Amino acid sequence: MKGHPVIIYVPGLLPKPAHDSHREALLRCLLAGIRRVDADVADRIEATTGSFGIVSWTYDFYGSHRDINIDRAAIEAVIEQPRVSDRDIAEASSWSRRLTRWIYHLGDLLPFLIPHLTSEKTEVHLRDLRRYMRDDKGIAGRTRQLLKLKLLAATDGRHPILLMGHSMGSIIAYDSLWELSHSHDGSVAVDVLLTMGSPLGQRMIQDEIKGHELEGVGRYPTNVRRWKNLAAVGDLTAIDPWLADDFSEMITLDLVDEIEDEELLNYFRLNGELNVHSEYGYLVNEKTALIVADWWRGHDSGLVP
Repeated sequence: MKGHPVIIYVPGLLPKPAHDSHREALLRCLLAGIRRVDADVADRIEATTGSFGIVSWTYDFYGSHRDINIDRAAIEAVIEQPRVSDRDIAEASSWSRRLTRWIYHLGDLLPFLIPHLTSEKTEVHLRDLRRYMRDDKGIAGRTRQLLKLKLLAATDGRHPILLMGHSMGSIIAYDSLWELSHSHDGSVAVDVLLTMGSPLGQRMIQDEIKGHELEGVGRYPTNVRRWKNLAAVGDLTAIDPWLADDFSEMITLDLVDEIEDEELLNYFRLNGELNVHSEYGYLVNEKTALIVADWWRGHDSGLVP
């Protein structure tokens, strides 16, 4: 007998709130977005025990939690805001952001320029990314194991899986799926991989992810049916927001049914400053909601068509 649908979420870099507070805030944002497009699905997700799980990997990585109170007012504000404003659109698509994205893209093409082009904040992110890629003190392996255990448990329970990865979480998701594909744990099957604000379009990332040195089927995960990728306008982590061209061989090899890219407008603001990379802003967005709601409806027999 098939189990209920399960959504698994993998956050990105930087310390996150403690598990319960973080999960509650993320789920509130997701449900707020879904409720605007399909209230019945939102109610079903909210009422289903175990419908939404998160992989809380950042405490092991950083040794600290972020105080949820720092973000609480901004989370409430983005939940209450029904749609993007003209001000949000203007800031997200400003010439300064477009110029910065071009500069970062140049750094991705010519890595020797990176020390001269990046800000202090970006350098911190690159440092943390390198720590993961080097598997410093086994940190990357432990991080992936947290996700793989959830995926294996959901598979054992015959639950349809939608796997969401935000930012660095999309790399963790990809690497974990690759490892599960090419190991004795190959039974895992993810119905939808939903990446948000992903850096997987960057050449420097593609040169490091699992399977990058291989060819053909061995190069890619083989356990994803559909891949949806969302990138916010102005998101400087997703400097190449189009993944379908980079991973098109997965379709040629019949490893995935589709890879679809779509832009959105992220209108999360913290202390008045627009943060188009925010996980809360991605989760509350209508385009995210439509993907999740459509998928859930396809697997929940208790919903009236």
